[in-house]
Amino acid sequence: MPLEISGLVKRFGEGSEAREVVRGLNLSLRPGECFALLGPNGAGKTTTLRCALGLTAPTAGDIRLCGLPVPEQAREARMRVGVVPQIDSLDPDFTCAENLVVFAGYFGIRESEIRPRIPELLAFAGLEGKDNARIQSLSGGMKRRLTLARALVNKPELLILDEPTTGLDPQARHLIWERLRRLTAEGTTILLTTHFMDEAERLAHRLAILDAGRLLAQGSPREVIAAHIEPQVVEVFGEWTDNGQSAGPESGAAAWATRYAADFSKRCEISGETAFCYTDDAAPLLAHLAHQPGLRTLHRPANLEDVFLKLTGRELRD
Repeated sequence: MPLEISGLVKRFGEGSEAREVVRGLNLSLRPGECFALLGPNGAGKTTTLRCALGLTAPTAGDIRLCGLPVPEQAREARMRVGVVPQIDSLDPDFTCAENLVVFAGYFGIRESEIRPRIPELLAFAGLEGKDNARIQSLSGGMKRRLTLARALVNKPELLILDEPTTGLDPQARHLIWERLRRLTAEGTTILLTTHFMDEAERLAHRLAILDAGRLLAQGSPREVIAAHIEPQVVEVFGEWTDNGQSAGPESGAAAWATRYAADFSKRCEISGETAFCYTDDAAPLLAHLAHQPGLRTLHRPANLEDVFLKLTGRELRD
């Protein structure tokens, strides 16, 4: 298996000051799949990745990376892994091609071996003809794509992507999605962390949702949605009047929800000026809302973001 994690625990500090950030985590990645690790800030995702790579020593648990025990043989295991970190670390003094050559050297790959592959790697990242371009001349999206190309110099068995599309425009995101699908089709295993639920839903064969270091859900996107959320969502927003009379200081979707949501939905959450109504059958609710002056609606199937917010809450995380 590309990555097997069993009973992973990580605590920082000692005694009463100890803080447990990963709590008995079990994960197993299958060859050729994209596995998404999801969670709010502080959920334990980055600590899990660092432990998996042997960069942080676990407090307890067993880790095997590309079949090798970690941290005991972490260095050897990392030779078979590619990593795209959250923050690009390209050398600004080198060209695109030189960045690839230097990075390949860390894996013992000679320049004579990597040079013929540079056009292919740059083309994979949508950077054709940028061999001699300086890093300072690249846009943020181009730097991100070059970091992806750099992670492939050693032809990794496992590619770890830590929020790979943060800050990218839609065109760049879609290009990277297409490239990642190509990699898994060719047999590369991908471990992805992302805050974009649509990205996880599109790319991941399986996923896990963490919070406070604990595993809350695991499975394919469809399995997780079916297991944890009602199938239909009606978003309700706008100004509400009850039988033509102003609802007063509580006017709006929240006031409507307080009065009627329980009659037509299994569960309702208020976020800002919107009421999110979750139900098995939206027809009665939509018929009711059609006669509520001032309210607007959006009816849609439940998605991964709904599950994520249900399991981890809608409160802001710093």
